[in-house]
Amino acid sequence: MPKRFADLVARLPKEQRERAAARRDQILREISLKQLRLALRLTQVELAGTLRVNQAAVSKMESQYDMYISTLRRVLEAMGARLKIIAEFPDGQIVISQFHQKARGKARA
Repeated sequence: MPKRFADLVARLPKEQRERAAARRDQILREISLKQLRLALRLTQVELAGTLRVNQAAVSKMESQYDMYISTLRRVLEAMGARLKIIAEFPDGQIVISQFHQKARGKARA
């Protein structure tokens, strides 16, 4: 009889389960655009249609290391998310507000 994964995990020592859970949470917080699109069960063609670009453009975006914040915002909004830029310091986190949706209409300095 096959064993359930949950039963195998439950037999691990508490410290090992906690480390595994922390690693799982870390992985879920760090995800590529392609992985996010796949997790949402969207095809490149579907996302391209929402963004009004071709499929090749979506493919290119997914492989880019660097992109404009406005492009990233559009892609995430097309997936149903909202972009938030957070700076992490040793003492805590700060939300950088100039990149919020409201800041779009303001004149550039």
